[in-house]
Amino acid sequence: MSDTEVISAERKRAFSIDLKAMGPALALLILCIIGYSLNSAFLSEGNITNLLTRSAFIGIIAVGATFVITAGGIDLSVGSMAAVISGVMIIIMNNLVDTFGAGAVTVLIGCGCSLILGIGAGWINGALTTKGKIEAFIVTLGTMGIYRSLVTYFADGGTLSLNFDLRGTYRPVYYDSFLGLPIPVWVFIGVSIAGWVILNRTAFGRYCTAIGSNESVAKYSAVNVDRIKTATYVIQGFCVALATIIYVPRLGSASASTGVLWELEAIAAVIIGGTVLKGGYGRIGGTILGALILTTIGNILNFTDVISNYLNGTMQGLIIIIAVWLQRADWSKKKV
Repeated sequence: MSDTEVISAERKRAFSIDLKAMGPALALLILCIIGYSLNSAFLSEGNITNLLTRSAFIGIIAVGATFVITAGGIDLSVGSMAAVISGVMIIIMNNLVDTFGAGAVTVLIGCGCSLILGIGAGWINGALTTKGKIEAFIVTLGTMGIYRSLVTYFADGGTLSLNFDLRGTYRPVYYDSFLGLPIPVWVFIGVSIAGWVILNRTAFGRYCTAIGSNESVAKYSAVNVDRIKTATYVIQGFCVALATIIYVPRLGSASASTGVLWELEAIAAVIIGGTVLKGGYGRIGGTILGALILTTIGNILNFTDVISNYLNGTMQGLIIIIAVWLQRADWSKKKV
C-alpha cells in the first residue's frame, strides 16, 4: 500500500470515529429541531427545565450502568431497586418523625439509609455474579423480581406515602433551583463529571475497559477481575440510590409501579451514547446525551398526536435494537 493510500485510510478512519462520537449530539440537535417545529413551546424555559430535570433520574442511573456494561456486565434490576429503596426510605423517615421531628435530620438519615441500601443491593448483584459465578443477566433478572415484590409487600399491594410534614422539608430537593438550574440537574452534572474522571482518568476505569475487552487477558495482567466487576455494580447501586433520593420528593410516595422501565431507559441511554453492549468501550459523555435523547423523545411525544405517548416504551425498545444493530454492523466492518 502506498503512502498516499495509507494517509487516505487514516483520514477516513479519523472521520468515521469523529462521526460516531458526534452521532448522539447530532441526533439530539435534530430532535430539538423537530420538537420546536411541532410546537414552539418546546424550547420554552419551563419545558427545557422540565426536560433536564426528568433526564437527571435516568442519567444518573445510566452513568452507573456505563461502568457495568463497559466491564461486560448488565443490570436489569435498577428500576426495581429504586422502587424498594424508595419504599424503605419512606418507611424509615416516617418512623423517625416521632423521634427527630419532621426536619432536616430525619431527611438526612433517610438519605443515608438510601445510599447504604443502594450500595448493599449493588454489592449483592456483583457478589452473586462474580463469586457465585452466575450470569449477570440471570442474577439481575432474579433480583429485579425480588426487589419489586418486596416493595409490593411493604406497601401491602398499595402505596407508601411520605409523612405530610416531611414533604414540606424534603420537597426543595426536587423543586428548588441553584443558579437557575434545578437541584436534580446539579446532582446529574456532579455524577457525570465524577463518572467521566473515574472511567477515563483512573486505573479503575482502565481495568473496567480491559475486563470488558477480554476478561482472561485482564486476569493474566494481574487485574483483580472479581473485585473490579463487583465495584461496578456497587457504583450502579450508589447511582440508583442517588436518583431515588431526588425522585422521592417529587411524588412523596412509592409503590410497585415506581421505577418501571427504568432499566430499559438506562440501558438505552448507555447504548445510544456509544458504549458497546458486549463491553470493552464506554463513553460517559455519550451516556449523558443518550439520557437527554430519550427524555426529549418522550417530551416530543407529549407535543404531538402523531404517535401516542403510551408508545414511549416501544420507541425506546426500537432505539435499543437499532443502536445495537448499528454497533454490530460497525464492528463487523472493522473485522473485515
